[in-house]
Amino acid sequence: MFSRLREDIHHIIERDPAARNAWEVLTCYPGLHAIMLHRLAAWCWGMGLKWAGRFISQVARWFTGIEIHPGASIGRRVFIDHGFGVVIGETAVVGDDCTIYQGVTLGGTSLTKGSKRHPTLDVGVIVGAGAQILGGFTVGAGAKIGSNAVVVKEVPPGATAVGNPARIVQKSAGDKLDGVTTATELFTAYGVTVNGDDPLSKALHGLIQQATVQQKQMDTVLAALKASGISCEKLLEIEKFNAEQLNKLVD
Repeated sequence: MFSRLREDIHHIIERDPAARNAWEVLTCYPGLHAIMLHRLAAWCWGMGLKWAGRFISQVARWFTGIEIHPGASIGRRVFIDHGFGVVIGETAVVGDDCTIYQGVTLGGTSLTKGSKRHPTLDVGVIVGAGAQILGGFTVGAGAKIGSNAVVVKEVPPGATAVGNPARIVQKSAGDKLDGVTTATELFTAYGVTVNGDDPLSKALHGLIQQATVQQKQMDTVLAALKASGISCEKLLEIEKFNAEQLNKLVD
């Protein structure tokens, strides 16, 4: 038990630059307190003491603002940062080295008792603040979920998902996530990645750029027709395409 606690504290210090020492983490980090109480609640749940498990879970919620059902499976070195408003459902599975920020829900969309209603986070997943992961699917190893994303389908390993509903931004197929060191090297706070723009926004910007190119080509054709003595006055009255204004709307 104490070795797991030391491991958790060391992992939090690695992931959070605001953590100054082990004593501060042990006494002032509600995410750690919630994980510790969950281990006790899960033990009671596994021993058939269902009410005791739920009561301990409720006490943890009162003191930390984090609700973890005693039936949920939480791996090693899981860091719930800030944590207020985090909800983890009964059949959820959180793998080793995952990081979950405040306001996250690992929820279920099915009402069938006994089924796998809640998501599985594979090793090294990062879930940004306010993200909602809903359903009994798997978020692959090393995946990143952007803040306020609403994920309702499986996310491939190494991918980044953003938006509502969530869309895949990028995927690093060559990433290896079989060790603590690798997961730490790939860590990005709140799931923020370089060049991680919404793919829909990228597509719209591409269409606007293409329309701008076509507008310039049309201007060239009209100029050539005018030089040849062909009147194009009615075409010239058409309002010019304003790419800058549209790009601002998309951003």
